[in-house]
Amino acid sequence: MDHPPLGLLLDVDGPIASPLTRTVAQPGILPDLRALLAAGIPVVFNTGRSDAFLRERVIAPLVAGGWPAGARLHAVCEKGAVWGTVGADGLGEVHVDDTLAVPPVCAEVVAALVAGGHGAAMDVDRTKRSMATVEARTDVPPADYRRAQAAFDTDLVAALTARGLGVRLGDRVVRDAAGRCPWRVDPSVIATDLESVSVGKDLGARRALELLAADGPLPRSWHTVGDSPSDYRMADQLHGLGAEVMHVDVHPAGPPPARPYPVTIDPVLRDDAAGARHLRSLVTRFT
Repeated sequence: MDHPPLGLLLDVDGPIASPLTRTVAQPGILPDLRALLAAGIPVVFNTGRSDAFLRERVIAPLVAGGWPAGARLHAVCEKGAVWGTVGADGLGEVHVDDTLAVPPVCAEVVAALVAGGHGAAMDVDRTKRSMATVEARTDVPPADYRRAQAAFDTDLVAALTARGLGVRLGDRVVRDAAGRCPWRVDPSVIATDLESVSVGKDLGARRALELLAADGPLPRSWHTVGDSPSDYRMADQLHGLGAEVMHVDVHPAGPPPARPYPVTIDPVLRDDAAGARHLRSLVTRFT
């Protein structure tokens, strides 16, 4: 079997699912994904989302449109802690690395903070298997959510450290009594994840390589697509392993950062509109 000419590592929120509706709102995305899978392009969703979200919002409508023969599609969720393979019947058996799961007290703290006042701007994502996550309410304007998120993140660090946990938020590191800091508060465009410091889009990329190596040849080059600074870690990982890679940033925070590989930003479109345009360009190229 020949090596595929390209592999795709796709973040979900932003490039695929609208950050406003949390659904696949761009009409061309699912048909173009099917066309690329039919053309032999392997695709891996590399997301912080849960398998339940991916199954319901992305995979079910994707599979409902018809499953291409020989398609290679995998899902790496919760930044590498959860993963599975997609087939004609949808997402198959889900695997969880329990060593990466936050302790139960984390979910208790998050739920208490949301119930105690932060719920005006956010909800608890109760579908996560390894993380404790809050997500912006869809009826809250993004600017309002960002202000509420900053306050929530500060309160979350305080509550966790009061329970004796070691946690970091950005450059702030608070260690536990043993000098450890095993947990991370990771805010993104529409959510805050409380997670193991060992998870990330780089771990997700390594999981993706393992899954693809088990079902066929690895691609000769890669495109990684995301909407957050942490998504660059997908391309960082692949480049560090010697692969040819280009990163597509659909929600840039400013000029593209210096990287030893190409970075592309749509001059006009953002989020899922930019993701849809990129997929359409690949369909034109490879089919």
